[in-house]
Amino acid sequence: MASHLRLPLAAPPPLPVHHRLRLRLRRLPGPPAARLVEPARAPPPPSPSLRRLRLSPARAVGGGAEEGAGAKDGEGGGEAGGGLVGEDSAAFRLGDQSVASWAYFAGILAAVLWALNVLWIDPGTGVGTRFLDAVSAVSDSHEVVMLLLTIIFAVVHSGMASLRETGEKIIGERAYRVLFAGISLPLAVTTIVYFINHRYDGTKLWQLQGISGIHELVWFSSFISFFFLYPSTFNLLEVAAVDKPKLHMWETGIMRITRHPQMVGQVVWCLAHTLWIGNSVAVAASVGLIGHHLFGAWNGDRRLASRYGEAFEVLKKRTSVVPFAAILDGRQKLPKDYYKEFIRLPYVVITALTLGAYFAHPLMQASSYQLPW
Repeated sequence: MASHLRLPLAAPPPLPVHHRLRLRLRRLPGPPAARLVEPARAPPPPSPSLRRLRLSPARAVGGGAEEGAGAKDGEGGGEAGGGLVGEDSAAFRLGDQSVASWAYFAGILAAVLWALNVLWIDPGTGVGTRFLDAVSAVSDSHEVVMLLLTIIFAVVHSGMASLRETGEKIIGERAYRVLFAGISLPLAVTTIVYFINHRYDGTKLWQLQGISGIHELVWFSSFISFFFLYPSTFNLLEVAAVDKPKLHMWETGIMRITRHPQMVGQVVWCLAHTLWIGNSVAVAASVGLIGHHLFGAWNGDRRLASRYGEAFEVLKKRTSVVPFAAILDGRQKLPKDYYKEFIRLPYVVITALTLGAYFAHPLMQASSYQLPW
């Protein structure tokens, strides 16, 4: 068989001395570590969703933190040993502020208020009265009109929020923010003024205003409700489109208590005012507002999941919709210095504005009564 054949081959001629020396040198063994340890390989690049796991703290009340300054591992994480996957809410650094940006903000605010008065509020020049007349023509019931106003606002507000990603691709972030505010703000003003003017026009359901402690309970509940504002509200320069608006995913501060603070705050405010007023108009307003914010909570999660993917799923596991639920069942680990996340300028401003709004109630009511709404 061929496998048993051995051909007598001539032996190769001996190599010259210098060739043998070169081969011997090439075969010299290296250090043991060099032979055993393989070269380190670079880790594979993370997926697009994991790249968002280190997000920068965004600017609050005008902000100032640059993107790319992600949270440190283990620093205030929602889970034991885990770092932040969301942004640090209500962060404010005075050194990061721009005088020019705040000057633009003041100018934009003045222009918006002037345009709102001329184009919407003023019965002589604005269209707000005609809009309300059209809605009021549907029914003589204040409850129905109140509910219709909240539904119209909810459809426009949540609808435009849902279309934000598409709209920003077409006309840009700043232009879409201006369009969003330009439509939502007049509708919100009309709804608020109508509620103030007709809050006692409905059918009386209960009377608790004379009971001791009710006023204090309503006052405290209303005061606390404003601390449940969604942290994006503090980014005034983004709200006014001075800075480019972004869809933020917050994690610290009020977000540790509930992932949807705006909804919780609105529910608390509605329950407190309905308890105090005790009639059908207040109930209609509360039903519309609470329904809108419950939908907004679902819609907000959907939008964040679409934008941030796996990073949002991590945040969702360590937070809750129901206040304190994630803390009580151990999914949310509060840092020892958690209180410091509230000792920030935005919350100082909220405290001052909330107290000011309470004492300014007579002025607000007098201004509303001047409109035929």
